[in-house]
Formats: sequence, structure tokens, C-alpha cells
Amino acid sequence: MARLSMRTGDLHASPVRDMLNVAMRPEVISFAGGLPAAETFAGLDVPTAPRELLQYGPTEGEPELRARIAEELSGLGIDASPERVLVLSGSQQGIDLAAKLVVDAGAGVAVEEPAYLAALQVFRFFGAQFSGLDRADPARGWDQAPPRLAYVTPTFQNPTGICWTAEERQALAGACDRHDVILFEDDPYRDLAYEACERRPAVASCERASWIYQGSFSKTVAPGLRLGFLAASEDLFTYLVRLKQAADLHTNRLSQWMVLQYLNAPDRAQRMGRVTAFYRERRDTFDRALHRHLGGLADWTAPAGGLFFWVTLRGGIDAQALLNKALERNVLFTPGGHFMAQGGASASIRLNFSLAAPDDAERGLRILGELLREAAA
Repeated sequence: MARLSMRTGDLHASPVRDMLNVAMRPEVISFAGGLPAAETFAGLDVPTAPRELLQYGPTEGEPELRARIAEELSGLGIDASPERVLVLSGSQQGIDLAAKLVVDAGAGVAVEEPAYLAALQVFRFFGAQFSGLDRADPARGWDQAPPRLAYVTPTFQNPTGICWTAEERQALAGACDRHDVILFEDDPYRDLAYEACERRPAVASCERASWIYQGSFSKTVAPGLRLGFLAASEDLFTYLVRLKQAADLHTNRLSQWMVLQYLNAPDRAQRMGRVTAFYRERRDTFDRALHRHLGGLADWTAPAGGLFFWVTLRGGIDAQALLNKALERNVLFTPGGHFMAQGGASASIRLNFSLAAPDDAERGLRILGELLREAAA
């Protein structure tokens, strides 16, 4: 038998990726993944790309794109020159690079509870020891044992949809400053805002702490381009570049060209206005259907942005058992236990509202309501 790295003991398939294989079947109504609606993909009828883009390129990314991203980050209050912007092969790569840089076996990583499951998967693979992060008191327990890294998604969090207040963001940055904790802020949903809420990045308030901030073009342009970016404090950036060199040399240059055209398009703001209006209507339609079919059976709050409802089932219903029954009727969702750093069961489920057409969402939620009533009976 092949002798493999000890790390493979913590190498497990992503539950969402497994579910997506099921979701590809045309008869399945999927609320499971974080897939944006195809109707929102940017029209990418762009000029012919320069032929030199077919050659190898710089690890950090195309200079014009890095400069454009840095300009936008500066507008958010983030101290990041173009020289400290790294273009990624999807923002998931940023999580992988950060974990390689910071996480050894047993290293402390503070995360929200619940937290983005694919980040948990990466940190767990490198041996992270998780601790919970309380928005009301982010430094709780740090005097005795500060973590090495705090990973957060404070704007339309995945899976809960929560948006942190300005005070909570400042408190986290201050806690990282005082305890020398690296702050890693993942911000893929900030442009999908349907109601007013605080969106200033937490890293913009860091004064001494090292930090990483990353974003994605998957939700605003198209996920198939696999393009994201990160910026980082000066002490971390060179290491992150070297790690990316070792991983894939550089990000797809044609994807970078396409995204640059999108960022420079004169109608970009109008297009994003149409995208947010589309998702706001889809969210509201989904919320009304939830009230029709799950009213009295579960609790939730309509998210102010992002792509998910976090729904807590009443009556001690087992989410995994519910999923098994739902699959028999071609309905898919993600049980909340997958988002818990310490594992275990959860009474909550994550429902994506962006992908399913309204008629399909209505039918899928009606089935879930029927199954919950059967379980309650």
C-alpha cells in the first residue's frame, strides 16, 4: 500500500462538492451550493485579448488588474498598493495559501460558529485547533491562549448571512492588534447588498496586526473564470507570493483580461444594480415561500445580502435525516453540522436562494414543509 502523508488522515471530500454531483441531475431542486444564477453572469463580449496573454505571466497577476483592484481597495479604506495585490485562481486558493503560511499541526485558528465549510476543510487539513469567535467579545480567552489566526466573513456571512456592525469590526481589529493575531477577512459577497448595512472591511481598522483580505469575482462576474484576489500586510505578502509560485505559477491570464474589461466597463455600476435587484427579488420570493411552507416549523431572518438563508428547525428535527428524506424527493440542501468547526449535529440548515428558479423553489420548499410536518407528527 502506498505510504502517504499523515495529513491525508484529515483529507475528506467537501460535502457540498459531493452534493453538486447530485444537483447536476435535471430533476433535482438544489438549495445546497452557493451557485449564482446564470442570469447574472456578466456579458463577456470583450475585445480579442492580446496574444502575449497566451504566454506565461507574473505570479502576482497582470499589473493593470492589480492596479485596478488596489484602487478599489483604497476606496474601502484598505492600505494596499498594487504591489501588495495577488490575483488568485479563485478565492479558495487564498484560504489554501493562508493555511500553508500560518497553520501547523495544533495551531490555533479562531472562527465564527458556524463558519464557511470549505475554509474549515482547509484549516483542518493542515492541523488547525479551532476555537469559537464571539462577535460581542472577540478576544475572549485570548489572554491565556491567543490563536495564530482569526478567520472571519463579516459581510453577509456564509452560512448565516449575518452582517457585522461597525463596532464589532473595530473590536475584532483591536483584539488582533493587542494579541498579535493575524486577521484573515474573506469578503466574497460584499457587492450583493440588498439592504443598507455596515460593509467597511475589518482589516481597515488594523493598526499593528498582520492581515489578509480577499475577495472574489465568482459572484459578480462568473464563477467559471476562477478568479479572486487578496491583499495583505507587508510582512505576509512576499510569503504568499512564493506559496502561489509553488502552487500554480500564476493565475489564468485570459480570465484576468476578461475581468479587467468588466471592471473598466462604463456600465459596470448599472449592471451591478440589475444584479442586486434580481437577487433582492429572488430573496424576497424565497422568503415568502418559506413563510408559506415552513411557517411555524422553523425560524429564520431574511439576509440583508449574500446568497443564503440560515434556517433553524423547531422540535429537535434531525437535519441529516431530513436531507435523506428530501433526496428521495429530489430536493437538496446543506445540513448545518457541516459548518460547525467542532463537528456534531445541528438543528439548522443552509438554503441557497440564488440558483433555483422561483417555481422550482416554491415546489422544493413545499416538499420540505411536508417532510417537516411528517417528522413532527
